[in-house]
Amino acid sequence: MNHVKYEIFVRTGDKLFSGTDANVFIVLHGETGRKSDVTKLDCFFRNDLERGQLDQYAVKCINLGKVNTIELWRDDAGFKSNWYVDYIKVVDTASSNEYSFPILRWIKADYHYKITHLDTSLPADDPNVEQRIEELKDKRKVYVLRKGPYNLPAQVKSMPPDEAFSFDYKWDIVKTKAQLIVASKIVMLQSGNWESLSHLRNVYTKEIFCEPMGTKRWSNDLFFGHQRIASMNHSLIELCTEIPQKLDVTDETLRPFLEGWTLQQVIDAKRLFICDLHLLDGIKHREGFYVCSPVALFLMNGNHQLVPIAIQLYQNKGQNNPVFLPTDPPYTWMLAKMWYNNSDAAYHQSLTHLGFTHLLMEGVVVITHRNLSQSHPLFKLLAPHFLYLIAINTRGLELLVSPNGWVDKTMNIGIMGMFELISRGINSWRMNVHGTLPEDLKRRGLYSQNVLPGYHYRDDALLLYKAINNYVSKYVRLYYDTPEKIAGDWELQSWREEMTKPREQGGCGLQGVPEENGKFTTVEHIILTLTSIIFTCSVAHASTNFPQYDEYAYPPNYPALMRGKPPSSKEALTEQDVINNLPDKPTTMDMMIVTKILSSRGTKSLGDFEVQYIFEPQAKKVVEEFRQELAEISKIIKERNKARNPPYPFLDPEIVPNSISI
Repeated sequence: MNHVKYEIFVRTGDKLFSGTDANVFIVLHGETGRKSDVTKLDCFFRNDLERGQLDQYAVKCINLGKVNTIELWRDDAGFKSNWYVDYIKVVDTASSNEYSFPILRWIKADYHYKITHLDTSLPADDPNVEQRIEELKDKRKVYVLRKGPYNLPAQVKSMPPDEAFSFDYKWDIVKTKAQLIVASKIVMLQSGNWESLSHLRNVYTKEIFCEPMGTKRWSNDLFFGHQRIASMNHSLIELCTEIPQKLDVTDETLRPFLEGWTLQQVIDAKRLFICDLHLLDGIKHREGFYVCSPVALFLMNGNHQLVPIAIQLYQNKGQNNPVFLPTDPPYTWMLAKMWYNNSDAAYHQSLTHLGFTHLLMEGVVVITHRNLSQSHPLFKLLAPHFLYLIAINTRGLELLVSPNGWVDKTMNIGIMGMFELISRGINSWRMNVHGTLPEDLKRRGLYSQNVLPGYHYRDDALLLYKAINNYVSKYVRLYYDTPEKIAGDWELQSWREEMTKPREQGGCGLQGVPEENGKFTTVEHIILTLTSIIFTCSVAHASTNFPQYDEYAYPPNYPALMRGKPPSSKEALTEQDVINNLPDKPTTMDMMIVTKILSSRGTKSLGDFEVQYIFEPQAKKVVEEFRQELAEISKIIKERNKARNPPYPFLDPEIVPNSISI
């Protein structure tokens, strides 16, 4: 009988403590029922199976034909016996055929794992279904949801070891802050208040803390409008179809700003827009500070530029709550815009950033590990977009959103107000509306690109949404070609069940998840859900995270913290009044440092995955087509940015990461 030499390549994972000193054994199984003898994987004269290492071994045995299964196990010998494996590749040296076995799991001592070639199947089709069920039982013990405190979204009960950072990425914020201060040579921000606006502009350096974009344009009405549609808090603005009763304006009030049109005419022409921060009404805040709940109107002028024409700082009409106008004294109008942006910043950090991306997706990560096997094709699709998310959230909540932490020091709202605002916003969030970009744009009257030209977030994000939807659609249809496969996939259905189960009962409590009688019944249900998750973890987070330094680092531009009281009359104010409202030097430095860290990028671009999960040829083809579509979108956005002033680079696919990795 012919004997064949098989080369075996083993990639140990790059997780903390993933290398092993244990004895490791393997058996190769062929499709004919033949199998190799037990082989010990061991390299003489070399410390093998170490973290992140690729090791090569040889097995000589009878010809097995196609190698369709490997059997793998270890003992618990040695000082370090734990072992995490990314993949094993077997090469038949006679035929040059290669067989890939994604492992992507910790190998327990004395347990014989059977892994099939490409290891991708729905649970009903898995020949090792008992192993699959047992592994999910083990993961459910580690990945446990808890109802978030203060009615926050569901969170992981304790961080699973698998989710810990595998290397010193840049997550030690205290250490990074110290390094940035030394490197930038900033020495003037240790104490005291600002003397003038020009004094504040002089603190920036050529390296590290370069001058933020906001320093040159912050007082400009055009840029104030630009912040609503091409910056971090881009999904609050709506088409105004009628003036709300609570806003104290009339045709006569607004006439000077309507370019000869009547109020009804600009409404009918879809040139009037509104931002309403009603969720901030009566919100908790730090003692001695104020938080407004403003309503603002914006006009698309004859030059296709969005400009503010009215700002009311609180929800209800009143003598001490005037509507501020561009014709008011310059510093009075300036402070009205700054107090508006202070509220906008509270909404941005609490909901657009933390609540609607980080926290909502944490629960989804947990239930994915609890319900979808590593062998499930949908786990393989989602996993690259969950990289570091749980660790980021755990570290972020510990250091930034904690009593006397960064939020409590640098924002009027403080952590208790932030938690209350997240709770308010999450209660109204729907996946099939707010989590589905085209539907969210339709809800706000802004889906048509003929309405609100210059809405760069919409224009670029729609390209990416459609690309992700196309990618997900092609991938999902590979595995669900009949309704029976959807109905019979118990992992998929239990995943959806935990996604929608109330937080009080151990679920995520997400609303608006597609369904029919509480289940996924069509591929469209699955595609919409997966598209929403991947878009949120990549595009939505990138758009709300990466502009932070340019916006926040110059406090007059987008002040997270304002001292004193909001203006309650149209009395003429001075530059000194503006200075008196700004944060002091140490608070400014804290804002500069943390937003600099948050605005940095350290992981790979969308579609370029850190870990390979997808091995099936037809699925790899879908991934490659996704990458090609993203490359074309990158060209389109680069071309668009040549004509934009300022450019909007944040959704170029080369810049968007796969996951919420900062």
